[in-house]
Amino acid sequence: MNIKAIKSETDYQEALKRLEVIFDAPIDSPEGDEAEILSILIEKYEDEHYPIDPPDPIEAIKFRMEQMDMNKSDLAKIIGYKSRVSEIFSGKRKLTLKMIKRLHDKLKIPYESLIVDY
Repeated sequence: MNIKAIKSETDYQEALKRLEVIFDAPIDSPEGDEAEILSILIEKYEDEHYPIDPPDPIEAIKFRMEQMDMNKSDLAKIIGYKSRVSEIFSGKRKLTLKMIKRLHDKLKIPYESLIVDY
């Protein structure tokens, strides 16, 4: 096992290639330990160099609605009037704290996705 810090794109690509080779190694083996450590190093590098911003709150709501086969009327039952849903989707109205809490509780949308500035 020859593990080193990932400091460059070249190091990152090499770590990915090595992880691909040992990915299915048994957990309690030297290769399994190496895969676990490489995964942590790769994740750290990706977090620093390829950050993923949270989604737009409205897109997060629409995505969750699609997953749950909901329509605007269903959403209105959670956050208020149907006209309010239209105002939020068109950008004329922002989500309130109460709406955010209800969306989180009822649709299980993470708070981090709902409180982003949009």
